[in-house]
Amino acid sequence: MDQEVVGSFVLLVIVTLLSVIQNAFFASKVEHESKNHTGKSLQRAGPSAFERVSIANQNCRDAYPTFLAVLWCAGLLCSQAPAAFAGLMYLFVRQKYFVGYLGERTQSTPGYMFGKRIILFLFLMSVAGVFNYYLCLFFGSDFQMYIKTVTSTISPLLLIP
Repeated sequence: MDQEVVGSFVLLVIVTLLSVIQNAFFASKVEHESKNHTGKSLQRAGPSAFERVSIANQNCRDAYPTFLAVLWCAGLLCSQAPAAFAGLMYLFVRQKYFVGYLGERTQSTPGYMFGKRIILFLFLMSVAGVFNYYLCLFFGSDFQMYIKTVTSTISPLLLIP
């Protein structure tokens, strides 16, 4: 494959592969807790550790297709580096959500809210890329450099909680 072509999406591939490793980690946690779940939930009130791990894993899996779709759309249509940065931030936040859910549910709320903000950012990047494509197609106006500059400038603001 041509190095220039690969260079245009290699960061997105890295983030995607890291997300696969993270999913495997979550699945291993569920497997570990299922082996340890043998009637221990009768001893304490509330959901067992297995149920919390299983629910946290399911919640992360439910949002995963949306994350991948907006990550790749934003990276291919708008700008790869800010999309990959936002993707890494999302993986960090998803880890925080998962670990927080294992403690108390209130600990997972910041991770959940921050994750929604990152998904919104990636969605807006995707919309800007599509909008730019049609502006270029119909009017000959290409705003891609401006969009890349804005997204590169705004993406570090995702670090602010």
